Amino acid sequence: MDMKLEGKSVLVTASSKGLGKAIATEFAREGAYVLISSRDEDALKEAAEAIKRETENSHVDYQVCDMKDGKQITELVEKAAGSTGGIDVLINNAGGPPAGRFMDMEDNDWYHAFELNLLSFVRTIRATVPYMQKEGEGRIVNVASSSIKQSLDNLVLSNTLRPGIPGLSKTLAQELSEDQILINTVGPGTIETDRMIELNRFTADQQGIPLDELKTEAEEGIPMKRYGRPEEFAKAVVFLASGANTYITGQSLIVDGGLVKAL
Repeated sequence: MDMKLEGKSVLVTASSKGLGKAIATEFAREGAYVLISSRDEDALKEAAEAIKRETENSHVDYQVCDMKDGKQITELVEKAAGSTGGIDVLINNAGGPPAGRFMDMEDNDWYHAFELNLLSFVRTIRATVPYMQKEGEGRIVNVASSSIKQSLDNLVLSNTLRPGIPGLSKTLAQELSEDQILINTVGPGTIETDRMIELNRFTADQQGIPLDELKTEAEEGIPMKRYGRPEEFAKAVVFLASGANTYITGQSLIVDGGLVKAL
């Protein structure tokens, strides 16, 4: 299948590691011009070089950006547009909020999670849409969590704020369809990343069991009996953000090996 991504301008946020890096790698593999971002410049440099080596695509650049800073987001989008004169694809991604129960969280935790996991998406889309409107088309994929379909234990911040993302995507699918801008949400289930290891460690400590034991139990609960791989998640994102997708918009997809039971 021709993804029609050769030479396209792609911005992937929070992409120095984990799912963001895996997504950026798949776009680079398809021949796109890819801009990655995170707050850690050293990690970005390392990630950009690694993606170039793996994909043999030299058109991979980076910019430091704190996704809670509106000015930095605007500058990031401007740089992404600068490489080709526009932005064809936006992948919104952000680090997950801290684990914890409702009574563990103070006001600052809620403000931080709102800025990082919802407002940053609003800001990035708002800055990007004019470039897509000028081109007459575009693709946006918002990376969320399986908590958009089914709540997760000890993740009250994610359970509360992440569901706002498909609400935003559904609304924008209606508003932007006349501009041929397709926007969808993709939520990871149990994908083997540093974030998942961190959450598992939190849960294992709470339950007083070894980390390996927790992982074995978790895998038994997944119909496919294993954690997903970042590249498996990335391929789903890339399809929805590609020229091969011409009619899917406003939808929410969970990539989870069948774990989530909600419809």
